[in-house]
Amino acid sequence: MSVHLVGGGGDPAHDAEVFGSFLSEVTKRAAQSGRDEPLVAIVTVGPGTAHAEELAESLGGSVQTRRSTLAPGDIAALTAISAVDGILIGGGVTPDYLAALLPIFGEIRRQISAGVPYLGFSAGAMIAAERALIGGWRIGGVEVTPEHVSEGLDEITLAQGIGLLDVTVDVHAAQSGSLSRLIAATEAGLIDGGLAIDEDTVLVVGEGALGVLGAGSVWRVSQADGGVLVSTIGA
Repeated sequence: MSVHLVGGGGDPAHDAEVFGSFLSEVTKRAAQSGRDEPLVAIVTVGPGTAHAEELAESLGGSVQTRRSTLAPGDIAALTAISAVDGILIGGGVTPDYLAALLPIFGEIRRQISAGVPYLGFSAGAMIAAERALIGGWRIGGVEVTPEHVSEGLDEITLAQGIGLLDVTVDVHAAQSGSLSRLIAATEAGLIDGGLAIDEDTVLVVGEGALGVLGAGSVWRVSQADGGVLVSTIGA
C-alpha cells in the first residue's frame, strides 16, 4: 500500500484523479479484511465540520467514514484511526495538526507498515515527512515566501513528522508561492531538498517510481554545485 500526498485545492473536477488511487487501495484493503464496504478514518483539525464533510464527499459514496473533527489544542485518540482500511489527514494550520497527531504518530506508522494506505491533504501531506516543514516565511529575518503561507510562524520551522517518507514536503506550490520556501530552505542548508506539490495534484509514494496524478506538477528541489536544482515531475 502507498502514501498519497495531495497539495491541497479541492476542485471536485479533479477528485477522481486525486483520490482514485487511494480509493483503489482502500477497497483492496477492505477485501483483505473481509469488509464489504471500506472504512476510512478522516481526521481534521480546525473549526467546524465543513472540511471533513468536503473530504468525505471527495471520496464518494462507496466508502464509510469515521470522522474526528478536532479543535486546535485537542489531541487525537488512537480510536480515531483504529481498525480502518485507510487513513486520511486533512488540511488547515500545519502546527495544529502536528500537535494534535503527535501522540499517535507511532500508531499511524504501524498501520501504514501493516498495509493501510495513507492520504495527507495539504497539512496532512506536510506532516507525513520524517523532517516536516510546518511553516514560516523568513530565514534570518529575510522574506523568502509570501507571509500568507507562514502558518502563523515567522522563521521557517522544521519538526519531527510522522516519518512516512524521508523527504521534506511543501504544498500549494504553484498557487501560493510556497515553492520559494522549499528552495530557500534547501539553499540555506536547513534541509537537503524536498518536494513541493501543486493543488489538485497527488504524489503517490509506494513501491517503484513516484507517481503524480491530477491537474499540476510536483516540484523536486535538490542541492547542486553552486546553488539549488529545481525540476518537475509531471502528472
